[in-house]
Amino acid sequence: MMDSSITIAAVILSISLILSRVLYVIYWSGRPVRNKSLEPVSTLIVLGSGGHTAEMLNVLSVLQKDLFAPRFYIAAATDNMSLQKARTYENQLADKTGAEVDKTAQFMQIYRSREVGQSYFTSVWTTLIATLHALWLMLKLRPQVILCNGPGTCIPLCVIAFIFKVMGIRWSSIFYVESIARVKRLSLSGLILYKLYMADQFFVQWPQLQRLYPRARYVGCLM
Repeated sequence: MMDSSITIAAVILSISLILSRVLYVIYWSGRPVRNKSLEPVSTLIVLGSGGHTAEMLNVLSVLQKDLFAPRFYIAAATDNMSLQKARTYENQLADKTGAEVDKTAQFMQIYRSREVGQSYFTSVWTTLIATLHALWLMLKLRPQVILCNGPGTCIPLCVIAFIFKVMGIRWSSIFYVESIARVKRLSLSGLILYKLYMADQFFVQWPQLQRLYPRARYVGCLM
């Protein structure tokens, strides 16, 4: 009887500590992010088909690139076009600055959780593989900043980044920019990150979205 009471108490204590840590992470994830040292921060950039990559590269064009380096571009394993666009962007940037692309950017792919038209039954297996691959990438890269704007490939990466925060492994600030195509409601990726408080900063490009999701920040049209 005594042993069972001790076990129950230990379980309750463990759950309480985990919940406290989750609430701590959620609280501080919602605070404005400041880089007081102005040193470059390693940045993971999630690309996606259907216009996501064009929007993301447009966002990058207004950032101070020397503060977001090195840059790690990630796209789905079947999305070669997005990585090609990212390489072209970095090559053009290198021509202007004289920097070497190999030192400022890396390009990699990640397994998709679910392909278009894939059955939900088989997607359980592919989602597991994608999550394990995302875990390996996050352990390898350990980015300080994650930039994403809607592709489903960002979800496993952001979930693992959030878990790493809770476990104290790495604090990766997640910046989510909802696609300009989302006028009246959030994408599924955006909804997940918003509802679960995973994004440190959540941006929308339409004022009506900000009214529906008050924790989001309206930044106007970025395209």
